[in-house]
Amino acid sequence: MTDTPPDRLSNDPSSPFYDAEALTRGIGIRFKGNERRDVEEYCVSEGWVRVALGKKMDRYGRPLTIKLSGPVEPRFETPAGDDA
Repeated sequence: MTDTPPDRLSNDPSSPFYDAEALTRGIGIRFKGNERRDVEEYCVSEGWVRVALGKKMDRYGRPLTIKLSGPVEPRFETPAGDDA
């Protein structure tokens, strides 16, 4: 696996952009210059993130999200060769 995170990634297993291998390495998101820990999905090329809206849930038990626009800078938290 490379040291470049995917352009688009989701932590929802039912999403076509879900990548378990990338998520096990840990993804850090810098959005508008601030480190975010509540990102559910992101897209670098389109410049947006989806974040949970408090503890609210939809009728299927998934968190309600809001889409925020701005510069997105993802990074891996562990190096590629690490098996930690």
